[in-house]
Amino acid sequence: MSEAGTTTAGPVAEADSASRETVAEAAVPRAAGARAPWVPGFARWPSEGSPKDEGKALRARVSRSAHADLALTTDRPGAVSAVEESNRGRITGLTPIRVGRMAATPFAFLRGSAGLMAHDLARTPMTGIGAQICGDAHAANFGLYGDARGGLVIDLNDFDETVHGPWEWDLKRLASSLVLAGREAGADEDICRKAAYDATGAYRRTMRLLAKLPALDAWNAIADEELVSHTDAHDLLGTLERVSEKARANTSGRFAAKATQPVEGGGRRFVDAPPVLRRVDDEEAAVVAASLARYLNTLSEDRHPLLARYAVHDVAFRVVGTGSVGTRSYVVLLLDHRGEALVLQVKEARPSALEPHLATAGFEVPEVDHEGRRVVLGQKRMQVVSDILLGWTTVDGLPFQVRQFRNRKGSVDPAALAADQIDDYGRMTGALLARAHAHSADPRLIAGYCGKNDELDEAIATFATTYADRTEADHADLVAAVRAGRIAAEIGV
Repeated sequence: MSEAGTTTAGPVAEADSASRETVAEAAVPRAAGARAPWVPGFARWPSEGSPKDEGKALRARVSRSAHADLALTTDRPGAVSAVEESNRGRITGLTPIRVGRMAATPFAFLRGSAGLMAHDLARTPMTGIGAQICGDAHAANFGLYGDARGGLVIDLNDFDETVHGPWEWDLKRLASSLVLAGREAGADEDICRKAAYDATGAYRRTMRLLAKLPALDAWNAIADEELVSHTDAHDLLGTLERVSEKARANTSGRFAAKATQPVEGGGRRFVDAPPVLRRVDDEEAAVVAASLARYLNTLSEDRHPLLARYAVHDVAFRVVGTGSVGTRSYVVLLLDHRGEALVLQVKEARPSALEPHLATAGFEVPEVDHEGRRVVLGQKRMQVVSDILLGWTTVDGLPFQVRQFRNRKGSVDPAALAADQIDDYGRMTGALLARAHAHSADPRLIAGYCGKNDELDEAIATFATTYADRTEADHADLVAAVRAGRIAAEIGV
């Protein structure tokens, strides 16, 4: 206290004072035509400049045709060294499974090499427009999952690498993956290129549509039942219906019925199924279970009564998908009063593979206090509907994300699609990606840059074909290293 008995002003006091002034200012009646008071966190009125015009102006600095360019630098890591570097910090005994999965096909190699592609993308033309990006938006990372009321949603569904970064990176990764998936499916080169071209065109047209809508309508636009007609993906209908049917049966209860067995006295426990699933010892199980108390604090409080109706029965370690093999990942078996199962996945959250390349691209490298929180918030920023039990925790000093396991998930395997479906799938995923980006970037800005004609579509289709060739060469290098015994791989797991 000062001698006069008043508190010495500091940052908090100044902030409170500024806040009071803002509120007071907003309460003052305004003369007709006067500028409305600005409140932090909201837009200014009237707006200053046109985002659409700003986007158009960017074409003078970075032409849309420039996105065809791929100039690989001499400091580019080799395929094997990139894989070895990405294996650092993973469980050593599991990395051969990861290498074996990446060695299966060029598309599989791309799926596991987000960091290597980020290195390459950081040296390509960029507009400087930032968005919350998936970071791993390849064609197999779109799929179905259940919402809180039992419906099915289709959207991006993997966010391990999510960061604030260049929107072009997601689009180029998607386009390149479509070319590789098409080649694996046996489609000819024109069809593969057209899938990349159509994905970019759908992204551009969807962004233009969102730019024209009122903000709230744009936020919730393109309901899943409208996707097929919006993207003219009618050839996909049969495939989507089959995937939806399987997804509805892909539940925690079904997984628990297959992966657990009854125990004496009631309840269930996991059954070892090496190398994919193994029970952990009591001490490790207790540490994982105890972490769920911290996880509860990351959920909205209205979720607590729901989880309070479940008891923890068992914990197991489970190997996860190609990009995440070797990370620590657990499944936790919960049972309600009727013995019905809910399974949570507690999955290690490593730093984004894109993070080391953001500065090269001219983007700020964020300070991340918890990698699980980064993943969860990134997912919520991009999806229209997210898992209601999505949260994060810390296990033995390491960050983890927590989510429902087998939440009616289903996915289209793009490498198994018929040739006449690849471009349909490209259009659908391109539209979904635009919708996801528009939640964090102003669609008017990106739409202004992308424009009405197909200049960007042609450029990114060219890039995608070139990068697919590069990925095939990287994959061949990895396969050669495996055969020569330079890197260990476990095939077919």
